[in-house]
Amino acid sequence: MSNESIIDVMYERHSVRKYTDQKITNKVMEKIIQAAGSAPSAWNLQPWKFILVQDQGLKEKLCEAAYGQQQVKEAAVLVIVLGDTQANLNAEGIYSVAANAGYMPESVKNDILANIKRVYDTVPNAGVQLALQNSSYAAMQLMLAAKAEGIDSCPMTGYDSKAVRELLEIPDRYIPTLLVTLGYASQPAHGSGRFPVNQILFYDKFGSR
Repeated sequence: MSNESIIDVMYERHSVRKYTDQKITNKVMEKIIQAAGSAPSAWNLQPWKFILVQDQGLKEKLCEAAYGQQQVKEAAVLVIVLGDTQANLNAEGIYSVAANAGYMPESVKNDILANIKRVYDTVPNAGVQLALQNSSYAAMQLMLAAKAEGIDSCPMTGYDSKAVRELLEIPDRYIPTLLVTLGYASQPAHGSGRFPVNQILFYDKFGSR
């Protein structure tokens, strides 16, 4: 990463829809995905997967599934961020490693596993809700990591989820949370306003300034 602070990167990242023909190397993409995978998640279950689409023919088909949004086929890479609705199945492996490494006693591990099972078994739609929430954290980190590498992005939620699932053969366990286009901007993103802090910040109670 450059000498820029993460705050600078946040302010510099904008949604870019026009890209050059410059490719992104697999080495750089793996670095970005690794950074995205360091995002926080409930119980550290890491309920995300990423599909990187570089094949132009496949991007053309996905452009149709995204209602003709041209950035899908013009970007160097299209990332499909998936949320894992059965991330609780990861728990035993994750916490066994932690316990075996001495990070926690076996009793703590068992308590955590029991709590995870209770939530996934009894809270309505817990798996879906947690998959969407937590994979969104990873998606944001992906875009910031990309910008730190000089790569622009555009998050997208306008697409036919069923068509995306069929084209990429995504198992039912996973939800396509969002699409993210990545590439090098051919022209700057258009400006956009942001609410001032006094319109979005309250102290202690809603409406209290």
